[in-house]
Amino acid sequence: MKLGLLTALYADRPLEAVLDIARTAGLDCVEIGAGNYPGTAHCDVAALLSSASRRKEYLNTFRARGLEISALSCHGNPLHPRAEIAAASHRVYRRAVELAEKLEVPCVNLFSGCPGDSLRSRYPNWVTCAWPTDFQEVLEWQWQKRVLPYWRREAAFAARHHVLLGFEMHPGFVVYNPATLLRLREACGEVVGANFDPSHLFWQGIDIETAIRELGRAGALHHVHAKDTGIHAANNALNGVLDTTPLDQVNRRSWVFRTVGYGHGEDEWKRIVTALRLAGYEGVLSIEHEDALFSVDEGFRKSVAFLRQVMPSELPLSNAWWTR
Repeated sequence: MKLGLLTALYADRPLEAVLDIARTAGLDCVEIGAGNYPGTAHCDVAALLSSASRRKEYLNTFRARGLEISALSCHGNPLHPRAEIAAASHRVYRRAVELAEKLEVPCVNLFSGCPGDSLRSRYPNWVTCAWPTDFQEVLEWQWQKRVLPYWRREAAFAARHHVLLGFEMHPGFVVYNPATLLRLREACGEVVGANFDPSHLFWQGIDIETAIRELGRAGALHHVHAKDTGIHAANNALNGVLDTTPLDQVNRRSWVFRTVGYGHGEDEWKRIVTALRLAGYEGVLSIEHEDALFSVDEGFRKSVAFLRQVMPSELPLSNAWWTR
């Protein structure tokens, strides 16, 4: 497996400085934001799309440091009920796919988005309950009228550009767990897969190894994020995991994002990387830092040190032992 990072955590520093940090840490890959939530601090999408020489110069910046780009990321909401927001996310997505093809980057990471409950809506409506039956009607409308028509078209667009789509299973969007990811994949084809981020699954009570096994069987593991979640036992016992407390109010929340190893320990992460290997995944673990209790530098250093202890660094001589 390879170790990388999403460079958005160092958005305040120039690309060359961030790549030097990655090289010094012994990383293999970086993941670059191409718009929407990750921003474009390290990628001038318009300039790179318009100039082959700029693309060559850009790629040489990575190659000179022995690094490759694991993915472009453009997490937004192209299904937003407000047309102007949806259109902006859509434009960013399309340009990210076009640029990924030109840079020979294999994957674009993104969110599925979330519509409202009708054409008159102004805000997304994330359904989390099966009853009353109104919720089933909202889900049916969302998937049949908005989700599937859009992503069938856009998955075909990505396939024409030879780019995989790594959907982050993120609560608040229609794809938030393995079942919804596989539903989208079944409808849209094999270009659809996961940017597998355990942090969003931990707090939902999903067993990470089971999820990896299920998605691995389907060939749906396109990319992996390395981010953890800590559960606050007392707050969780009182209020459960459906928590709308602002993320910076750490003491009041039922769960918070943590640096790897600070939400779940070494044994759990060893099981995770083992499950990835059993599923045939030998790609990148891309460090994403959103830990309110550590600075970016400290969280990054601790993540690298921890992951080096738990992840395999070489391919096995044979995989026959797990197929018996």
